[in-house]
Amino acid sequence: MEQAQAFGALLQRAATPERLHWELLRPGVEFHALYGRPGSGPAAALLRYAPGASVPAHRHTDYEHILVLDGEQRDTNGRYPAGTLLVSPPGSRHAVASDRGCLVLAIWAGALEF
Repeated sequence: MEQAQAFGALLQRAATPERLHWELLRPGVEFHALYGRPGSGPAAALLRYAPGASVPAHRHTDYEHILVLDGEQRDTNGRYPAGTLLVSPPGSRHAVASDRGCLVLAIWAGALEF
């Protein structure tokens, strides 16, 4: 059985993103997987958006939780600076972008439909 991940340890890892293993999710958007695979089912990851990067419109099949750790993220509903916790319910849709770049913790309970 895997060990539980302490939130404090996660924040310490996020504070030094250059030391993490990043994979390409979309052009300008990278992820560091904590468990699962982003977009395909239950998963959690740190997402790093380059300035001007975006994720196209998608629908959530289950809950998504986003905690903005650094920078600012936006969607059709507003702008979200560091410290914002967003909860997208099942069936919700949005596209996401970051004008200046950002780092977020993303937790998905289910898959995304693009």
